[in-house]
Amino acid sequence: MFGMKAHIAALEKNLSIEVIQVPYSAERGYTPKHPDVVRVNPKGQVPVLIHEGVEIFDSTQIFEYLEDLAPLPALWPADRQSRAQARLLEHQSDEVFFPHIIRLMGLQQELGGDAASAAIAAAGAYYVRMERLLGENAFLAGSYSFADIAFTMAQVFAERMGAPLTNGTPRLLRWRATMLRRPAVVGVLGPFADYLAANNRQVPAFLSALRG
Repeated sequence: MFGMKAHIAALEKNLSIEVIQVPYSAERGYTPKHPDVVRVNPKGQVPVLIHEGVEIFDSTQIFEYLEDLAPLPALWPADRQSRAQARLLEHQSDEVFFPHIIRLMGLQQELGGDAASAAIAAAGAYYVRMERLLGENAFLAGSYSFADIAFTMAQVFAERMGAPLTNGTPRLLRWRATMLRRPAVVGVLGPFADYLAANNRQVPAFLSALRG
């Protein structure tokens, strides 16, 4: 998820990049570790960015670097208050919303149980908060930003793990449809949908239209 966040951002910035995918399986995780990942990130996790002597990890740090590298098109809002709001929302997608989805990843055989139900309810409550925050705006922080990229990717994984958007949040459904029309988002989520289908994994209905 976090690697795809960074990939979408780079495409939105119209940057020419080389993407090196790392091997992954549900049984073994990320094995073997890519030597650059191990060297750059003490946690041994993706994404890692290497550019002209700069070596960094963490999708949010990569967002900040890309914004400095290619200021236009801007992916943080211009005014201070909106920019702070966008940064907070990007952080919350990773650190407040997504932990509920990580919990669901380990409960796929027990989605009717109390623990899974609690995680799904917590994700649903977060959706309601985002629905209210979105209001009549097209994007989460007013203008299109890294916050939208982060929450799009978190929500895609939530959908696959059993915490889908519903008709109870029509504004978020509209927002997601807007996101899925962006070429950079399609360029990353389309191949992801193809990968899921090729490996007999669930492809959410809203991603099916993006398949190549």
